[in-house]
Amino acid sequence: MTGSLHKIKQLSPREVWLLLQALFLLPLVVLGLRLKPFKSMQSTLTNRLPAGHVSVDSNALSQAHIIAGMVRAASVHGLCNATCLPQSLLLWFLLRRHRIGGDLRFGVHKTETRLDAHAWVEVDGVPINDTQDVQKRYTPLTTNTNN
Repeated sequence: MTGSLHKIKQLSPREVWLLLQALFLLPLVVLGLRLKPFKSMQSTLTNRLPAGHVSVDSNALSQAHIIAGMVRAASVHGLCNATCLPQSLLLWFLLRRHRIGGDLRFGVHKTETRLDAHAWVEVDGVPINDTQDVQKRYTPLTTNTNN
């Protein structure tokens, strides 16, 4: 616990605010996905976004990585250890709230015995909450998730 407190003290006020938002919202997204179909949950979140334009500027990628780190920290240290889908949906939502355009992506990986699905977010084609080789590990599904 002491290590976690030390890490929080090193965060900027903006990062602490992002972490608090993620800690609060991630369990709600997890619960929402248990109660509603994905598209309905995404629509619910979309209705809570500010009106206006999202873009990708020179600072967006850096900011997106910071937001992704706070969502990841909320998953590891918060009330629920969320899977990739609620983490990615929350990250997509928070990026949009900060007017950063991101794409929610889905992919599959088939082995002889199972089919694995995965979700991640890309900003300007760059995976934000996964490694750069995610599209080599999972075959991306073609869907329109930009809303």
